[in-house]
Amino acid sequence: MTRHHTVLIIGAGPCGLMTACELRRRGIAADILDGAAEAQRGSRAILLWPPSLRLYRDLGVLADAERRGVTIRALSYFLGPGRSFRLPLAPAMAPLILPQEDTDALLDGELRRLGGSVEWGRTLTAITQTAGRVSVELRHADGTRETRTADWVIGADGFKSATRELLGIAFAGERLPTTFLLAEGKIAGDYDREAVNYYLSRAGVVLVAPLPGGRVRISAPLPAGEAVRDDTTQRMLDERVPGGLRVVELDVNTSFTSHERIAARLRAGRCFLVGDAAHTHSVVGGQGLNLGFGDARNLAWKLAGVIERRLDARILDSYDVERRAAAEQVVQATGRMARQAVMGPVAAWMRNTLFSAAHRSGVLGKKLPPLLAGWAIRYPQTLIARGGKRAGFLPPAGACSPEWTLARADADRDRFELVTVGPEHTQQRTQAAQLVRAHSALVSHRHVVAGQEGFLLLRPDGFVAASGRRGDLGWLGDAFATLAVSHKEMHE
Repeated sequence: MTRHHTVLIIGAGPCGLMTACELRRRGIAADILDGAAEAQRGSRAILLWPPSLRLYRDLGVLADAERRGVTIRALSYFLGPGRSFRLPLAPAMAPLILPQEDTDALLDGELRRLGGSVEWGRTLTAITQTAGRVSVELRHADGTRETRTADWVIGADGFKSATRELLGIAFAGERLPTTFLLAEGKIAGDYDREAVNYYLSRAGVVLVAPLPGGRVRISAPLPAGEAVRDDTTQRMLDERVPGGLRVVELDVNTSFTSHERIAARLRAGRCFLVGDAAHTHSVVGGQGLNLGFGDARNLAWKLAGVIERRLDARILDSYDVERRAAAEQVVQATGRMARQAVMGPVAAWMRNTLFSAAHRSGVLGKKLPPLLAGWAIRYPQTLIARGGKRAGFLPPAGACSPEWTLARADADRDRFELVTVGPEHTQQRTQAAQLVRAHSALVSHRHVVAGQEGFLLLRPDGFVAASGRRGDLGWLGDAFATLAVSHKEMHE
């Protein structure tokens, strides 16, 4: 008998594991297959920005992650003799450095707790879709073959995604021309152990980031055509870093290149792409894993709502639109940072002068941390089509929700939340309560007492679906009706 899955995820890396956990904590049976014999080892993707840490919090593994990792409290910059500064990070902007093997272990443990597991040694060789089902062909490690079916398939199988290729989805873009040193181990000398340290000298750029256990990661753009040798890391430190940092020992000493690519489609029928299978970009800024985790969160609540027949299936069309917009924003930002890392001496001097001026004026501290943390991501207004004049003190539709709006009960995590803001007793508050009673399966209501008046409609994934000034909320009833499964569909 052919085995059937509700959701079948191809790829047991962190994005596949996170997607499975996000679905399973919502009661959706999600299973993972991977062609490798076992989980990969090594630090690889290490930087987790606060939007990703929300996912760890929601899964209940944040405290364990923080015990294993290193919390970064600042960004430290050396711009040349006499020009250094430290940019402190507020808790909402502070990332956690956690080796990817620890992320994999935490998510695999949570997946098992939720009743799931990974089947290793299962290589995807073919995909066939019909109107209501996906059929996949697999090759086992011993060479035997098997066919399985699923209601939905999610490709989380990385840069060389077999899922993407078998679906015939183009992966347009190009390889970036710069090769980077990647070294990890122990060093001696004076550097900020609670900061990511950027040395932007005219001789070149070096990054030094703390890892757990007193180790560090060192990365730097290599001169064209230069191979990594035993002495390369020390030479880079001597040429580009003040203070006499010395290599004690290295257990990683290699190089890597990056690509800038986005899949032509992130959805093909009942199949979706997440993580590196969907997009890839420069590693500068440590955005890759965080972008993939954003895919997982965006897709999971929508797919769970469709499977549970709470949300109209058309909501899944928004996955491609929204996550493509996020990927394009990250590719643009990381590409700009990568180009700044390989400037010549004159351009580097100008870069550092502008950087220093931006810090003195306060612009850098205001703009850079939200950009790196991921709070600057904006979605097109797709779920709630109607626009309107927004209240200037509230974020617009498509923005990340501010932290104060997220104090919702766990039972409400997959409902929208209509947040009215204003005096204790207002007509808008009464109207919102009446509206929500008519759509209680889809949305909850909360009122925040404040001097100014307006409203926010928050999505389950922490983005703003709609925002406006005091006024008529009746049009939201029509919007809720388009999002929810109709009474007729619910009973078919």
